[in-house]
Amino acid sequence: MIFYFAPGSSSMAAHIALHEVGAAFEARPLSFRRNETRSAEFLAVNPEGKVPTLVVDGVVLTEVAGILFYLARAFPAAALLPEDAVGQARAVSWMSFIAATLHPARRQGIEHARGVYALADRRLGAGEWALGRYSIADIHLFRLFWRFNASLQPGPGEFPNLMAHHARMLARPAVRRTIEIEAAIGYELPA
Repeated sequence: MIFYFAPGSSSMAAHIALHEVGAAFEARPLSFRRNETRSAEFLAVNPEGKVPTLVVDGVVLTEVAGILFYLARAFPAAALLPEDAVGQARAVSWMSFIAATLHPARRQGIEHARGVYALADRRLGAGEWALGRYSIADIHLFRLFWRFNASLQPGPGEFPNLMAHHARMLARPAVRRTIEIEAAIGYELPA
């Protein structure tokens, strides 16, 4: 597998999942500052010029949710996706909410984003994990809240469930390893 990513971007979720499942992969970091997602070489792989991009046996997979779903299904021993239909539907529901509601929230202003994250905080509840056990939904949720938390630094008690989830995620070896690798390369994200 070949994994194209930009440190700190949404591709971080797929990067974490690759470490969680223990997959062998070739990492190819790309720089937004050097416009590498628009290079002829990368556009030949993914004409959309977006990360994450995962190439599996010549097949190009894109979008965080698609890659997370693939990794969960391809590596069932990692148990990142429930086996039952209701559990899988709940995972898809979380992934859709994260991609369609949380991800674009900041573009609609900080107050809108705070409201959307408050909704996510209520939806998560006081449980340990989004689906009751660790899953791809937690990985996807973590990456977006990690970015939101780092840039906006919400006040104490503003998002108690998300903050507790964030702390649990930071304790996971795959998350720590991904952050260490990506930080060493360097983040090039807007404030």
